Amino acid sequence: MADVDLGTGRDDVQLRFRDDEQADVAAVTVDSFLDQSDADAVRIEPGDNARDLLPHLSRLRLVEVNFPSHTDGRGFSSARLLREHGYTGELRAVGDVLVDQLRYMRRCGFDAFAPEQWLDEADAKAALERFPHVYQAAADEDVPIWSLRHG
Repeated sequence: MADVDLGTGRDDVQLRFRDDEQADVAAVTVDSFLDQSDADAVRIEPGDNARDLLPHLSRLRLVEVNFPSHTDGRGFSSARLLREHGYTGELRAVGDVLVDQLRYMRRCGFDAFAPEQWLDEADAKAALERFPHVYQAAADEDVPIWSLRHG
């Protein structure tokens, strides 16, 4: 993996891995989003079904996925589902985001982070660079090491 650029953030976004302008809109709940035709940002809570958003991916600029506890991994599945179905907008992890989860969150498709407790940037960079190879395919473009070895 090349040297990691942690990006720049504003407001509550600490890390961002996108070149486009940061979405500066309020995210609504999934239920509210589905009831509106003009919302372009949504916040997924752990009990929400991200599949409900699949017919609306083209109008979404921002999807926030809330992690109220670092032990609740449902947000990883929501992120990967959205990316695998073609969502290309900003996918932001918010809440109890820990530095040791960053690499796995990036692999699931998160490209922005708004942790409730600011992360040490040197630790974040180290966490993202620690493992140069992966063992399985994910929502990112990293090639599994077995494929590199065996074509």
